[in-house]
Amino acid sequence: MKIAIINGPNLNLLGKRETDIYGNMPFEQFLETLRSQFPGVDFHYYQSNIEGELINELQRVGYDHDGIVLNPAGYTHTSVAIGDAIAAIKAPVVEVHISNVHAREDFRKLSHVSGKSAGSIFGLGLKGYELAIRWLMDRP
Repeated sequence: MKIAIINGPNLNLLGKRETDIYGNMPFEQFLETLRSQFPGVDFHYYQSNIEGELINELQRVGYDHDGIVLNPAGYTHTSVAIGDAIAAIKAPVVEVHISNVHAREDFRKLSHVSGKSAGSIFGLGLKGYELAIRWLMDRP
């Protein structure tokens, strides 16, 4: 099974930024945990701070991967184009957010991604990625 994990802006700073919200583990370290936890999954990881690069990556992996775990970060609330990219590809996308965006600022309650995704996970920390992978693996 091939699963892509795509992270958006500022997630390259996990472990350094706002550790009270996002924790103190860099994503690359967490990815090694996922790889050991799911040895049967061929993981592809991509992170960018640039909206167009995220769209390009969704399009690149969206037809040859079994699923995508996407944390579009701040672009969740602003990018119609990322939502459109999700609608255009074949692979199911699970939207993941480390923090509970609904318990934060009002502008974070709008998502251009949720309605195009197969499902969304909010506020469960890095565990949300694991749950998204498990859901993708259990799909018929």
